[in-house]
Amino acid sequence: MTYIEDAADLVRSCLPPEARPPEDAAPLFLIYALLARAKGEATTTEDVHDAWSAWMATVNPQHGALVRFDELPPEARAQDIAYVQAIHTAARQLAGRERT
Repeated sequence: MTYIEDAADLVRSCLPPEARPPEDAAPLFLIYALLARAKGEATTTEDVHDAWSAWMATVNPQHGALVRFDELPPEARAQDIAYVQAIHTAARQLAGRERT
């Protein structure tokens, strides 16, 4: 397993049980791993939506949520919060690993 796949698995493991990403979302979690490594705790819900949009554009280019974050309804925006929190948690853990 590569370091980026390890980080992707870490992000996924930091999600709460109620967050249910698709099983075939491994490429999406690679992007989330990039956010965890590059932006860390500065990652925003908009960043998460942009990452999801980049992935979804390859999976289902007609998906109705492929709009800018500020165009999403509040309930759709709220779905990104768990992913932001998981990325933040993973970023802290990754930073701790790199310090040791």
